[in-house]
Amino acid sequence: MVTSAHEGMHRIFQERPEILAPVFGVLGVPLSAKATVDAVTTDVTETRPLERRVDTVLRVGPSDGEDFLLAIEAQSGKVDGKEASWAYYIGYLQAKYRLPVLLLVVCQDAATAKWAVGPFGCGTRGWTALRVYPLVAGPDNLPVITDTRTVAKNLPLAALSALAHARSSDCDAILEAIGSALQELRETDPATAQYFFDFLEVTLGKTPAGKKWKDIMSFVSYFPGRGTVRETAYLEGEARGEARGEARGEAKGILFVLEVRGIPVPDSVRERITTCTDLDRVDAWLERSRTVERAEDLFDEDPEAVPNAPEQD
Repeated sequence: MVTSAHEGMHRIFQERPEILAPVFGVLGVPLSAKATVDAVTTDVTETRPLERRVDTVLRVGPSDGEDFLLAIEAQSGKVDGKEASWAYYIGYLQAKYRLPVLLLVVCQDAATAKWAVGPFGCGTRGWTALRVYPLVAGPDNLPVITDTRTVAKNLPLAALSALAHARSSDCDAILEAIGSALQELRETDPATAQYFFDFLEVTLGKTPAGKKWKDIMSFVSYFPGRGTVRETAYLEGEARGEARGEARGEAKGILFVLEVRGIPVPDSVRERITTCTDLDRVDAWLERSRTVERAEDLFDEDPEAVPNAPEQD
């Protein structure tokens, strides 16, 4: 499993190679959907004092043509001299494996993508000895996928889209569509659903997009009784925002837990939960929702509880 946004931007190609065909389609490079994909060592070091390592290298075997190597780099910003490393990677891999080499650079912002597209030349006195033309995938050309049905058809591309657009206002809608698709998928393919839940949780991290994803997971990806990070965040509340908004969010959580446990919720109980703005009290109800036998039992230990009376806040 990946451990950072940088790693996620390239490792998804290793772990979900079916993403290659749609990404190549976006870039205007034909690639048959039926192709073998094998990871190749990323170490391109020739002398021990100077270590060089590509993020990801794949050997791609299209059904309609010759094999080639795809070197994938995740780039979060412009780095002086990086273009020379890219030229080195291509030259070294071609010499070692005797195969054509393509370079794909995956970016999270438009400025980096504009720089990464190159071309980067090496030459002097009007003569070019070498020129590198990277393929670049970033927010300018990776689609904003906000339709749940489209997400379901290509989850890897949707996940990459979420990473590429993580810093834009479009990301919330992308994540909501992914959350809805995964909610349906977990019924038929829980292992795949689990992979993408975890992939986005880890790669988005503590960014605003990561917080949005955790909020979505709290209600969409709840697996009762499994003790997962999502379950803990859901039941105990991980983030603390403005008190009224947080109380409304946790009220939804209480109702969801009761629904998952199959406990009926009378209208009077539902109204009391949803109208309460006392965050501490709602927190206590959320904790009790895991064990109560009846919805009314949520309020048994409340010292200020008044049966059948509206909540005073």
